[in-house]
Parts: sequence; structure tokens; C-alpha cells
Amino acid sequence: MSGSFDAAPPLRLRKVPWSNPVGADLRAAQQAELDARFGTARHDPAPPSEQDHEVFFIAYARSNGQPLGCGGLRRVDETTAEVKRLYVLPYARGSRVATSILAALEAHAWQAGYRTVTAEAGSAQPDGKRFYETAGYRMVPGYGPYADAPGSVCYAKDIGAGLRAVLPHPPA
Repeated sequence: MSGSFDAAPPLRLRKVPWSNPVGADLRAAQQAELDARFGTARHDPAPPSEQDHEVFFIAYARSNGQPLGCGGLRRVDETTAEVKRLYVLPYARGSRVATSILAALEAHAWQAGYRTVTAEAGSAQPDGKRFYETAGYRMVPGYGPYADAPGSVCYAKDIGAGLRAVLPHPPA
């Protein structure tokens, strides 16, 4: 067999509590970047918190243990979870770290019984919009706190179809 293929980066994904200091540092770096992009600190109408997050992952490089990125899920309702704080440090972008984190979030969502995962990207996040579209998310009308948020672009993905073949069936 010849040819090449994109392999997942050599990562270790670790589920951590929201209060994890490395996760807090990554979220702070993301917020500083977004504050600069949007020109204000008031760009998220519904920031996640320790009380409303479902799960939070940190991606570490296997080679040296350095944190590369993070991402979490927030429960929207009994069948829907929302991606929050998906972030990769600038030097690690383009190496499939975000794709690996998103795959872990979707797998967790499926195993927790969610069927749909949503995400939001603002007007100053063209890279985020491309990322979600490439990952199979479709644009949907604004939902919840993003319904009337100017510049907000919302996405959703039915995660059941792709994960049924590779993951055990979730609890009923």
C-alpha cells in the first residue's frame, strides 16, 4: 500500500476539572486573543463557567508534555451539548490538535447521551467558522444567547451517524 494520509498528532488528551490551572491559563490565552480580535472583552453573551460545563479536555504533546490546547462542552438540553473554549496555542495550529479535541468532545457527548453538538463563532473568527464547516457542522439559526447576537454564526452537527460505528451505544 502506497500513499500518505494525515495522522492524528501525537497527543495525550486529558479530562480535567474546569478549575485545572493549565486549563485556566489556556482559557485566559484564548480570551486575550479574542479580546484583541473583537476589540472588546464583551464578545461572548454566555461565557461558560464551572457550574455549567459538562466536560473539559486539555491536549498535551506526547513528546514533551507541553499543553497545546483545550476544549469543553456545556449542556444545552437533554439531547444537545455546545462546544465551548476550543482553543489551540498559535504555534500548534494546523497540526490537527483542534480536530483531535473536537473528536474527543463529540465522543464524550455521544457517550453521555447527546445527539447534537452545537458551536458558535463570531464575526472576528473566520478560522473558527472554516474549522466547524470542515468538521461537518452546518450553519443554523442563532440559538439561546446567540439568537440576537450581532455577528454570531451558529453551527450544529448530528453526532449519532458518524459515531455509531465506532463507539458503544450510549445509555438509554
